[in-house]
Amino acid sequence: MEEKILIIEDDKDLVELLEIHINDLGYKLEKAYDGESGLANVQTHKYDLVILDLMLPKLDGLEVCKRIRIDNKALPILMLTSKAEEMDKILGLELGADDYISKPFSIRELIARIKASLRSVQALKEEFVNSDDKKEIRHDDLLINLEKRKVLLADKKIELTAKEFDLLVHFASHPGRSYTREELLVNVWGYQFSGYDHTVNSHINRLRSKIEQDPANPRFVKTVWGYGYRFAEVEEL
Repeated sequence: MEEKILIIEDDKDLVELLEIHINDLGYKLEKAYDGESGLANVQTHKYDLVILDLMLPKLDGLEVCKRIRIDNKALPILMLTSKAEEMDKILGLELGADDYISKPFSIRELIARIKASLRSVQALKEEFVNSDDKKEIRHDDLLINLEKRKVLLADKKIELTAKEFDLLVHFASHPGRSYTREELLVNVWGYQFSGYDHTVNSHINRLRSKIEQDPANPRFVKTVWGYGYRFAEVEEL
């Protein structure tokens, strides 16, 4: 099935350039040039990825991201930011964006991000759903259903974004193993570009806020000081 991408960006020259490259990859691209029309498109159509600029007329990208996440937790969102918008990057990630890329960026890097985002869900399906392995991962009262992409904590459903789910599955599949932020970017986001620690840190914080009773003293996702993060071993739970 042809993947469908929505780009919400008011720079029409940039949109035209991206359209050429995205169409060459075989994806279908739809366009919106302001936040209001972009949000309306998301609310009335199904997309596999949204590329969202932060600085938009009518409704800014942060508000668009926030409103998308009210009704749609799973839709991947890639933000376009400028290097000067450091706090906005963090806010965007905290509001539910899956990743960001700073302007000016190379088309090659953006295409790599798009391809990585679109293949991540499929990769999980191939690894777990279509294998002979179990379809669920359980750690104490945390249950992850891989086929339905559903998480229960003490029998209560936990709403995760697509990338939060991918991150949790990766951790829970390798309890006790420590990962650097760079390794998590490669293994979960599917790319290797420096300078994107905010992406990992924000997702860890968001994930902890949803699955940890006390995010400051996490039971599941542990900090390995001076190195990165790990998922708790069985005997720690």
